[in-house]
Amino acid sequence: MIYESLNFLLVEINKFLNQKLGTTTDPRLVLGNIAKVGDGDTSKNPLNNRLILSIINIEEDKVSKVRENYTRTSSSIIYKNPPVLVNMYILIAANFDTYSDNLKMVAYVIQFFQANNYFTPITHPVLDAKIEQLNADLFTLNFEQINHIWSTLGGKYLPSVMYKIRQITVEDENAAQTEGKWIEEVLTTTKSIQ
Repeated sequence: MIYESLNFLLVEINKFLNQKLGTTTDPRLVLGNIAKVGDGDTSKNPLNNRLILSIINIEEDKVSKVRENYTRTSSSIIYKNPPVLVNMYILIAANFDTYSDNLKMVAYVIQFFQANNYFTPITHPVLDAKIEQLNADLFTLNFEQINHIWSTLGGKYLPSVMYKIRQITVEDENAAQTEGKWIEEVLTTTKSIQ
């Protein structure tokens, strides 16, 4: 569900940018590795003159962790490991020719998430039905964290914004460990004590 969640956000943000800036055939936001910005011939790099969405970290959401290791059906109980709930930290960086364009595009991304910080299949029918909800929270970094991230990525700093996307469920639906029947009858015996 990680790719499906990111692809959904990609499509929705591009729609928003088309409404704000006019329709274009090339997407303004692309999914890519921000570390590849300076690689090779800059004129042929597909990350040039784009907003770039990259995952910076994935963490398990231990607070919302599902404890039950079974699922009930109408005729049986299926035992399997519970799904893993994860949070993603995404970085959206602007890689345009002029600094002013970079700042404008980052501002548009912030506007999008300010207006749309909660996504469900009911509010957004194009969202994959397996995704119960996505919550987007602005994640503020201090100067030391920004330095570590951009040093690790091996690139020059670009105007960017980071969001924490909460509650993505990762589960192999076909990985049932065992299956059992419902308890339909309970037999008891009594023993008299003399």
